[in-house]
Formats: sequence, C-alpha cells, structure tokens
Amino acid sequence: MSQTPHVDWFALAPTLSLLGASGIALLGAVLVPRAAVRAFSVAVTGAGFVVSAVFAAFLFDRSADPTLLLSESMTRDRLGAFAALLLALVGLAIVLASWGDRRRDHVGEYYALLAASAAGMVFFVSSSSLLTMFLALEWLSISLYILCSLDTHRRESLEAGLKYLIIGSFSSGILLFGCALVYGATGELGFDAIREATGADNPMFVTGMAMILAGLAFKVSAAPFHMWTPDVYQGAPTSVTAFMATATKLSALVVTYRILVTAFPEQAEIWSVAVAVIAVCSLAIGNLAAIAQKDVKRMLAYSSVSHAGFLLIAVAANSEDGATSLLFYLIPYVAATAGAFVVVAARERELGRPVSVASLEGLGWERPFLGVGMWVFMLSLAGFPLTGGFLGKLFVFSAIYEAGWWWLVVIGVLATALSLAYYLNIVRALYMRPGEIAPGPIVATGGSPPRDLLLDTAVAAGIVVTIGSFFFVQPLVDLARDAAASLPL
Repeated sequence: MSQTPHVDWFALAPTLSLLGASGIALLGAVLVPRAAVRAFSVAVTGAGFVVSAVFAAFLFDRSADPTLLLSESMTRDRLGAFAALLLALVGLAIVLASWGDRRRDHVGEYYALLAASAAGMVFFVSSSSLLTMFLALEWLSISLYILCSLDTHRRESLEAGLKYLIIGSFSSGILLFGCALVYGATGELGFDAIREATGADNPMFVTGMAMILAGLAFKVSAAPFHMWTPDVYQGAPTSVTAFMATATKLSALVVTYRILVTAFPEQAEIWSVAVAVIAVCSLAIGNLAAIAQKDVKRMLAYSSVSHAGFLLIAVAANSEDGATSLLFYLIPYVAATAGAFVVVAARERELGRPVSVASLEGLGWERPFLGVGMWVFMLSLAGFPLTGGFLGKLFVFSAIYEAGWWWLVVIGVLATALSLAYYLNIVRALYMRPGEIAPGPIVATGGSPPRDLLLDTAVAAGIVVTIGSFFFVQPLVDLARDAAASLPL
C-alpha cells in the first residue's frame, strides 16, 4: 500500500489563504454584478492578504526549528515566514492603492491574479528543492505576465507583457537547464541533499550553479540581466509595477540566498565573487542610467536595478550579519519603493498620462500629503538619515566590511553619492519648481483632485514603515536576525 505523506497545513496556510482569495475573486468576476465587482474583489483579496499575514506571523513564532516538509520539497522556518509576512503586507498595500484605478474591464481578474501571484511567491520563498523552486517561479511568473498586459487598450501594456514573457521564459529556461545540470551531477533535487552529495566539484555541477544564479538574477533585476526591467516597468500598469518592483525582488533575493548557502556552501568562494561582480554592475548601470531618465517609472526601474546591487552586496558577504542586513534592508526598501510607485499612480490618474519628472512639478503644494510621502521615499532610497534606508545601507556596508571586502564599501558609497543626482531632482521638482505642465482632465474642468482614502492609507503605511524602521530599528533587526538564523551559515 502506498503511504500518503504527512501534510503540514499550518505551514501551507499563508499560501492557501491567498489561493482561496484568488479563487473567490475570480468567481466574483463572473457572478457578482458589474457595479459591485471592484468593491467585492478589493474586500476579498484584501482579506486574503490580511489572513495570510496573520498566518505568517504565527508561523514565524512557532517555527524556531527549521523543518523539511512534503518529502523535503519545502521548508517550514522563520526565513520563509518572514518573507511571507512582508509579501502579504506589500500585497495588501497594492490592493488598497489599486482601488482608484480607472480600469473598467478585467477588474476581478486583476485582483485574482494579484493574489495568485503572491501565493506563488509565498510558496517560492519556502521551497527547498529544485523542483518546487522552479514550479513556484513559473506559478508567480505566469500571473505577472498576464498582469503586465492586462490593460489591453494600451499598446505599452501589451508590449510590456510580451517583453516580460519572452525574456522571462528565456531566464526560466536558463534556470531549468542549470537545475538539470546540478541534478545530473548529484542525482539529488533537495538543497540539503545537494550539499551532502559526493562529486559536487565537477565542472557540470559548477556550470549548473552558475546558470541557476543567472536565472534568479533575471528575477532580481540585477545587471547585466536587467534588460527587461525599464521597458516592462514603464509599460505595465503602475500598480502592477509597484508589486513587481517589491514583491518579486524580495522573493527572488530570499530564494537566491537560501539556495546558495544551503545547496552550494562549498562553492562559496566562486559564487560570492560572482555575486559581488553582479552587484557592482548593478550599482554602476542602475545609477548611471537613472540619471538620464525623464519618465519617473523608468527612473524608478533603474533605481530598482541599483538597489539590487546593494542587496546583493549583503548576499556576497555570506555571513549571518550579511543575511540579517539583507532582510532588514528589504523592509525600508519595499516600503519606499511601493510608496513611490503609489504616488506616481495617483499623479498618473490625475493627469491621465504617463508621469515625467516635469509632471511632478508643484505636486508638493497641490497635494501636500503625497508630496511629503514622495520626498520621504526618495530620501530613504538615497540613504538619508532619519529613514530606514540609511540604516539598511549602513548594515550592508558593515557586513561586507567584516567579510574583508572593503572595496565593495567604497563602490557602494560612491554609488550612493551618484544616486543623489536623480533622487534629489525628484524632491526639487516637488517643491522648488513652478508647475508649467498642461492641466489634467480633472484640473482642466475647474475641479480639485478627488481624495482616494485607500491610496492615502497605503502611502501613510509606507511613510510609517520608512521612518519607523529608523527609530525602532532594534526590534526589526532582532526579527531579521531570527529569520536569518534559519540558514546554515
């Protein structure tokens, strides 16, 4: 008789909550009257993200000892629970910010796909085998391909979806081929089993590891694997861009660190150098390209590439401090990046066209709350004191310095100084330039921009986390350290 494996439903609860919300939202798109679809979808998916966050918090508290589940295909540990909690909170913020979208078609499908993609990410960060890692990656990616092209009336959205599909499929192929090489060299799929397998130093094994790293670097948006990022971020719906720039990067970085330190610890001398080189490329290309951008979404896309470099510096440290600094850095980074894109979405709705740097002129006076939020987010991304971004970079530099890579600290500081050119340009546009752009459809008719309370709530949450992560740093560091302790460092 075949024996049914034990299923830890509590460990799967954050994922199942989002899958349930996705299914209900999809049914609502068909059964609920058209006028009520948006409210129903927001309520269902918002509740799904809240329930998922609650389960992730309980899972973090009750998973002090890492446990392999489902024939070693996934791991129940604090690292996965920490990432799942952040993913659920980011998803909730995006759901709130999406309420004011002008989308008339595919409303229910949009929220269903958002929850489905987040469910894939939550499962992705807990994967502990090459098979489940790849399946979860495709699960979240397919939903994102559709989300990018969901605004079918916009050519830019369709183009973004097609570019992301083509390049994403190519990166998935590289990742899958790398997994095949590693399996061929070791005969194992589990991360722990790969580490313990004999004959792991042959060229086929190292080549497979390199291809896995390259495939994940596509999802992290790290240079030189970033070529899809500016076009896709610019063309996709802004709320989808906000979700991709935060949730996708978060989940990909967590999995990258997990697989490198768990499956390939003996090759650390190889992959740490490779990660350091990718980090330097990301810092250089991201910052230099961002300076030349006039479109704000495109500028933030290159900013995301640059921050991938800072985050990968923590990975290159290959230490407990490096893992802690990576997880702490993700908190203010996710809050500031999501908040910035939400402000851009609000301005985009008011003007009815893409937002350039010139389009932000005078926003600080027209919409004081959004103006304050935008400059807080820009200062955090630039690494100014009194924001979590300052401490995040400080911890990353400290971790890599302790690892003996002082030259990466120098490059990181120079990159930070270079980034001031475009971050402070945004702040200057908010307050120090007169608005000379043509009025949007609302202002042109003599009205004032309507207040979107849910969007304002998402911006307020981003401000609280961005600034709060500076003043309440110790509890967050302890949280990140507990999560990092799940890794075999």
